[in-house]
Amino acid sequence: MGSRLNPYLRYNGNARQAMEFYREVFGGELEIGTIADFGLPDSPTADKVMHARLDTTHGYTLMACDVDGQIEDVPHSPGNNVAVYLGGEDELRGYFGKLSAGGTVTMPLEKQLWGDEAGALVDKFGISWMFNITLRQGPIAG
Repeated sequence: MGSRLNPYLRYNGNARQAMEFYREVFGGELEIGTIADFGLPDSPTADKVMHARLDTTHGYTLMACDVDGQIEDVPHSPGNNVAVYLGGEDELRGYFGKLSAGGTVTMPLEKQLWGDEAGALVDKFGISWMFNITLRQGPIAG
């Protein structure tokens, strides 16, 4: 296998719930390893997620962990400087609807100047998602 680029999402104690939600949305195989699973069963954060990986039925991979002062030295600080981008065909409409449940649609799916439909949302876990659904016909489509 060659190199891969995957989003790695960081949560403040609710990584398990988020990844289980994403499995409901996208389907696929979810693996979750806790702090205890990685050799620290007596840690006060033993039940927190050290590493989770979701390999979806369409070939997407999402990874995640819980951020906590005892797990990592980096504090949890949600922001809007990164978004998970999904581009493709019509099947993405269903993902948009499911991910927006309990979240906020920041840009409804609408036809754009470049000929595709695009939209954006922040899910109930504070993760930003961007969508582009290809509608174009002709030599530029792809």
